[in-house]
Amino acid sequence: MPVLKGILGRKLGMTQIFTEDGRALAVTVLEAGPCVVTQQRTPNQDGYQSVQLGFGDVKPKHINRPLAGHFKRAGVEPRRTLAEFRLADLSGWDIGKEIKADLFSVGDRVDVTGTSKGKGFAGVMKRHGFHGAGASHGSMLHRKPASGGATDAARVFKGTKKPGHMGAVRTTVKSLRVLQVDAERNLLVLQGAVPGAPRGLVRITIPVTHPRKSGKLKVIT
Repeated sequence: MPVLKGILGRKLGMTQIFTEDGRALAVTVLEAGPCVVTQQRTPNQDGYQSVQLGFGDVKPKHINRPLAGHFKRAGVEPRRTLAEFRLADLSGWDIGKEIKADLFSVGDRVDVTGTSKGKGFAGVMKRHGFHGAGASHGSMLHRKPASGGATDAARVFKGTKKPGHMGAVRTTVKSLRVLQVDAERNLLVLQGAVPGAPRGLVRITIPVTHPRKSGKLKVIT
């Protein structure tokens, strides 16, 4: 779905800040950019409309020759990560333009997409929130998933909740409020948690569906 604006960034970690009325807010600090526009895709040429952003420094010797030619054609320095954003309007997103954290402002609501932390192999209680069975009176189930489903099907239906690999999947947290913007250091402070571990790559977007603004909280800086 086309978005109004977006940027690539990196999760730095979580902390807390205080409002003027004494409330403590859990916040996440993100390094948002700087990104550079490396390519534009238009409906006439590509069938859809988007921009390609590059984020993160990388030594030229660590990229292959096709990517080196791609960056040379765009006239920009090589970037470690490339990602596309389908935008509703390409005006102001020229090739070579640098996108920084000041793309957002305090009070914006943003969606943050990242890769969640991997939990390894997990049982049904941890993975799906099963309550478990009795722990006494001869119960042999405890933390087991119990019934596997219908017996006449002679198979397990797709989507049945079972033990298995947990986490390490693409996850989006929606409508997080921007509390602070540090344009000089390219930092965003968002209220709440975002997916992934510190230093993990994230996509920060304002969607077209609900690009609302919320009232500014008075925080102690």
